[in-house]
Amino acid sequence: MTKTMARLQARAKKTYRKKTSNMRRGGAAVGAGLKPAPTKGGKKPARSAKPRSKQTFHFSNFRAEDFRTDGLRTYAKYRDLGMSEATSGLLQAHVIRLVPPCDPAVVSKQHYHDVELQMIYVLKGWIKGDYDGKVVTLREGAAWLQPPRIEHRVLDYSDDCELLEIVVPANFKTVELE
Repeated sequence: MTKTMARLQARAKKTYRKKTSNMRRGGAAVGAGLKPAPTKGGKKPARSAKPRSKQTFHFSNFRAEDFRTDGLRTYAKYRDLGMSEATSGLLQAHVIRLVPPCDPAVVSKQHYHDVELQMIYVLKGWIKGDYDGKVVTLREGAAWLQPPRIEHRVLDYSDDCELLEIVVPANFKTVELE
């Protein structure tokens, strides 16, 4: 019985190696129930028309002195996470530390960003905003996606408000509506 089991296991290993070797060469594993990806007219799938941006490995450790006041808004300090350079301009990522106290006369300016994607995550505190006429308060742990060119404005925020913002592409225009 033990010899029979050993022979069956050896045969199974041999068959498995043959199937995976065939798959690495681009073929289907015969008898394994695996099929190649469907294609149109039997042709290989076309590569995407856009070549991918060159990306490099990058990390950014926290340093308080990295927060700068030369960003988009005067009521915010920005800590660039270096993703724009690492992705050849594909995206921008930064931590935004809103400066207390909130002054609605300064922060509540209707605007939009000419972007493909804008995602914000609340790291600390809370922020209240008007997004295309819908007023929402987002607290620590909340995330939201702002569709391209959505009209919005900040209404209020906590004294400890910090946000992570990811924007595609890295360079974009902000259009003030007021």
